[in-house]
Amino acid sequence: MMWEALAFAAVGLSVAYAATRLLPRRRLPAATLVLATGAVAAVLGGLITRTVLGSDRFLINLAVSVGVAAVLLSLLVRPPRSTRRSSPRTA
Repeated sequence: MMWEALAFAAVGLSVAYAATRLLPRRRLPAATLVLATGAVAAVLGGLITRTVLGSDRFLINLAVSVGVAAVLLSLLVRPPRSTRRSSPRTA
């Protein structure tokens, strides 16, 4: 089980590293937060899936941990800044 948790953490770190490299820096918070979120999300997703499906389905557990990490990392993405300002509405 410890090796699986380490594998889930490594996958989460790689997903988070890819997110920091692919997205512009202004769209994500600090890199340490992104890396920590990716690792923790992948470990939690993998261990919950391992509990539900069992330990004999490692590839499925790994795929679900990648998905959970990607979903939680997507919650950290900020919307793009618009250069246009809206005028205040008058009644």
